[in-house]
Amino acid sequence: MTRRLLPEPTPRLRFREMTVSDLDEMAAMLGDPDVMAFYPAPKTRGESLDWIERMRERYARDGHGLWVIETHDGEFVGDCGITWQSYNGTPVREVGYHVVRGYQGRGLATEAALACVDLVRREFTPTLLTAIIHPDNIASRRVAEHLGMTHIDDDYAHPWIVRTVMGMTVETAGQRSR
Repeated sequence: MTRRLLPEPTPRLRFREMTVSDLDEMAAMLGDPDVMAFYPAPKTRGESLDWIERMRERYARDGHGLWVIETHDGEFVGDCGITWQSYNGTPVREVGYHVVRGYQGRGLATEAALACVDLVRREFTPTLLTAIIHPDNIASRRVAEHLGMTHIDDDYAHPWIVRTVMGMTVETAGQRSR
């Protein structure tokens, strides 16, 4: 059985595994056209349930996935975590993040993603960590840059878009990330 991981809490956020009881909040966030502006389309309620079920499968298989991020008072903020993705046919760990519209612009995606980088540093080093981003998603690219990532490649694997691949090598504590 795979050991299940969680990032450490941050000054403003805590992490937990998604469950079906999160469907209302997840469907509202993933169905929001502003939050999902750089996806082909907002997700339906059914697609949001599929999203949760995929994360539950990833927790069991990989020990990680996108986790719910919430305030220390339990208010839903979004999701953030580490998933296996690929670009140009190469499998890589990616840090991903979505924040509900009402919490955007407060540095919460960066705060949550930094906690995920710390988890990667504790559990998976040395490794390449990526953020695969729609080329027009400046806010997401800014988060990746705050993590220390730089543009490392372009992903041509999708017929309708060339995605920007941001990345950095995460090494154990005491070694330098680049």
